[in-house]
Amino acid sequence: MNRWIIVPAAGTGSRFGGEVPKQYQMLNNKTVIEHTLERLLAVDESIIVVAVNTEDNRWQELEVFNHSRIRTVHGGDERADSVRLALECLQREADTDDWVLVHDVARPCVRVADIQKLVDNLKDHKVGGVLAIPVSDTVKRVLNGADIESSEDRTQLWAAQTPQMFRYGLLSWSLKTAVRDHWKPTDESAAVERLGHTPQVVEGSRDNIKITRSEDMAIAEAIMNYQQETL
Repeated sequence: MNRWIIVPAAGTGSRFGGEVPKQYQMLNNKTVIEHTLERLLAVDESIIVVAVNTEDNRWQELEVFNHSRIRTVHGGDERADSVRLALECLQREADTDDWVLVHDVARPCVRVADIQKLVDNLKDHKVGGVLAIPVSDTVKRVLNGADIESSEDRTQLWAAQTPQMFRYGLLSWSLKTAVRDHWKPTDESAAVERLGHTPQVVEGSRDNIKITRSEDMAIAEAIMNYQQETL
């Protein structure tokens, strides 16, 4: 049984702003995508498939583009499309029960130990699961953009992170079904859940942030500096 890693990196980062997509922003003398791939390459000998935009002219300029364990595929308009296309490029090599880890390109601070924890905890699971953290803030359900309707019971709420790890066959079918039904899942777990399966959460770390807006870069830099001093 093999493990494969997929990194959807075809997004243009509309919420981030600016002409340079967030995966190519500089963070401690490297691009965000280089930091992310560095962490993933440290886990094991898995092949990593990076799904990039068809108009991306930056990716192949990076040294990591030529790494022996990294492959490139053209992604789609949505995250789920990019993951599905990456899965399709593996269909002649991957077995149904192989594990696939999908990781956000904009999570460069993920701890290698947490990725390994995910793999170890789920290795015998029939479905798979996700890194996640318990919600600590009070969560409000809001209507009309500003009106609070209710407060949610946070004791049962977890914030999903990545990597998310699922069996190759199940994940492929889940995403194909989503396309068939014209439904756009926000993550892999949602697609799997929709078919009636029950993924598992594996507790991760709060410093595994997702860079979404430009101000997140300073937070990511501070986290990386802290990790270098303490890990």
